[in-house]
Amino acid sequence: MGSKLIFLIVIVLGVVAIAQLVRLYELSSKLRKRGEHEISNRDNRLNAKLMLTFMFVFLGGMIYLLAKYGYTGRGIAASEHGERLDWLMNLNMIIILFVFFSCNILLFVFAYKYVKKQGAKALYFPHSTKLELLWTIIPATALLIIIVLGLIEWNNATSKAKDDAIVVELYSKQFDWTARYSGKDNKLGKFDYKVTSDKNLLGIVNTETLEYAIDKMKNDSLLGIDAIERNLNDRTKIYSVEEREKMLTTLHRNEEIYRLLVQLKNRHDKSLDAQSWDDIIIAGPAEKLYLCKGQEYEFNFRSKDVIHSAFFPNFRVQMNTVPGQTTRFKVTPTMTTEEMRKLKNDPKFDFSLLCNKICGASHYKMYMLVEVLEREEYNAVMKAMDLGSDNATRPANDQLTDKELSILKKKFGESLPTAHRFEILFKGAASAAPANNETAEGSTTDSSAVAAK
Repeated sequence: MGSKLIFLIVIVLGVVAIAQLVRLYELSSKLRKRGEHEISNRDNRLNAKLMLTFMFVFLGGMIYLLAKYGYTGRGIAASEHGERLDWLMNLNMIIILFVFFSCNILLFVFAYKYVKKQGAKALYFPHSTKLELLWTIIPATALLIIIVLGLIEWNNATSKAKDDAIVVELYSKQFDWTARYSGKDNKLGKFDYKVTSDKNLLGIVNTETLEYAIDKMKNDSLLGIDAIERNLNDRTKIYSVEEREKMLTTLHRNEEIYRLLVQLKNRHDKSLDAQSWDDIIIAGPAEKLYLCKGQEYEFNFRSKDVIHSAFFPNFRVQMNTVPGQTTRFKVTPTMTTEEMRKLKNDPKFDFSLLCNKICGASHYKMYMLVEVLEREEYNAVMKAMDLGSDNATRPANDQLTDKELSILKKKFGESLPTAHRFEILFKGAASAAPANNETAEGSTTDSSAVAAK
């Protein structure tokens, strides 16, 4: 309380002191028989010198800060797109700094050079068409160059990827990322939100996931259509008006989704099932997104709930993920994680996928680590991520070689990757085993589907 009172007294006394100084200045002006609007030549020259001094201090400080700190926060670009974007950013900064220094130097130098002098009369210069054209055309040209180069780079980053680009889907929800790699045909399985279930969080569409979703919608013990109807028609149970309205709303919604699911199943082409079964799904903060150096990727982005923004800082990639809409971007990593660690002298460094939209209370936790590998190491890791690291459970024609096992053990130690193929995750390892045996007898499915081509 005492410190607050002292602080208040200091403020009041300061205001009073300033008021008295202003009054003193007014009295001194009257004694000199000079109006307040009249400025002496000495004051003009002093202000001119102060302006010039301020220019040197201000621009000198700017140069010092640029030299000492430079660009902060962006880090080293580790993708082809990032290198081009950094070049464009540098061009922007050159133009901005040139304009900044030119305008400020002219401003302060003119204030010093053309200070009011005794007997000098200002030139009346109301208009010049040439000058108007000059300071309109030059900024417009500079902006045009920046915008056109930016559009060229944007179109390049969002244009059709090469035929050998690996397709990866990044699925966002509060508050984590799920990555889905395409299979041998490099095509992701179709998806539909209505097919989402406890065993199919991404809503991937094929014959079995449709049947499971339909059965779940009809027969779920808690929220299934039959269960809700039984509860509503059970005379031994009494519900409040609000509870009954809520149950009816849920029933009507589930019935509508059920009809849409049946229609979706009737229209579904079973020949497309293979596109989804061999997708590789990686989810959770303990998992990493693995990429191959020099390999082009086409990322497809979608969101379950709100707008997120997929941001790879070192790749200079950012794209909004929008509910109900698929967005895309292509990128080619140019540096492995190990190379970046050596360059930064940081053995713990990892590339990362962040969310760059404030998407909720736990937004800060929404990230996925990204590891860029050399081709041979990447192929071994993705092969193990597909059907697991145990040759006893893998098809005879898709065994891990001794060299691949050596790479995996060196990288993961004893905690070798388990199977992440959607077929195994959905059906379970035991029920998926026969499918693997069929593969060994002649199926075209191959766990090296997502390996760099």
